[in-house]
Amino acid sequence: MANHKSALKRIRSNEKKRLVNRYKHKTTRNAIKKLREMTDAKEASAALPDVVSMIDKLAKKNIIHDNKAGNLKSSLTKHVASL
Repeated sequence: MANHKSALKRIRSNEKKRLVNRYKHKTTRNAIKKLREMTDAKEASAALPDVVSMIDKLAKKNIIHDNKAGNLKSSLTKHVASL
C-alpha cells in the first residue's frame, strides 16, 4: 500500500480516470457497432459525423492510438459510402 499522501491521491484519481475512460470507450464501441449494422444510407450518413467525433475524442485523450482512430474512421467512411 502507498505510504505518501500524494500516492494515495494518485491511486484515487487513477481509478476515477479509468472508469471514465472505460465508459467513453464502451460507448464509442457501441456507436460503431450500431453504425456498422445500419442499412439505410441516409441514416448512416447522419450518424457518421457523431461517431467520428467520438473516435477523435478518444484519440485526443490517448484512450486509443491515433492510427487506430484513423483506421476506424476510414473503414466506417467506406462502409457508409458503400450503402
